[in-house]
Amino acid sequence: MLPAIPAQVDRLVSLGATAPLTPDELRIAAKALPDRPGLLVVAAAAPSALAPLLRRGDKPGFVVADMTDVDDFAPLPDIVVPDAPVYLLEDLDRGDHLANRSPEETYPELARAGRTPLLLTEGVQWVLQDPEVLARNACFMTIGSRLRRPSGGLDARTPAVWISNGTGRDGRERRHATKIGWCWAGNRHTWLGFASATNRAT
Repeated sequence: MLPAIPAQVDRLVSLGATAPLTPDELRIAAKALPDRPGLLVVAAAAPSALAPLLRRGDKPGFVVADMTDVDDFAPLPDIVVPDAPVYLLEDLDRGDHLANRSPEETYPELARAGRTPLLLTEGVQWVLQDPEVLARNACFMTIGSRLRRPSGGLDARTPAVWISNGTGRDGRERRHATKIGWCWAGNRHTWLGFASATNRAT
């Protein structure tokens, strides 16, 4: 379970993870949020900046080498994100029951269930506040974020957060570290759920 909002603020401040807000700006903005359970989200936080703060044991998190454009992944047009520096993300679910389905299959299913898929920055901030939400063979995609091509179409990559096996370009030294990467929109993975929420509130 996530801690109360003041404790989440304290954690972000202690980690140096308040950008683009200052610690004082974050504290002021967070006081205006509804007094309900949920995840405090810093709207414009960059996944690339947060990645090294995602620690498992003594291992810092990282972004896969072929995702240099990680901060360019943006909300899909039908996802409404509050026009505010911070907001509350409510009723989080890792989506384990949706594993072994593709992002293309799952996106409309979440909509039918009245849920909204998490953005990459939201998923990263969830793990930042609760590292144990990631478990070996039970990690998640954040299919609310996609990269738009210059032609206007969507890049086929869908972002995800999981635990590295330390193979390939990750490097053995990154085994068990938190990893920000991607999967193809049409592929299925038995070990990746689809993180979602019911609401974004201010």
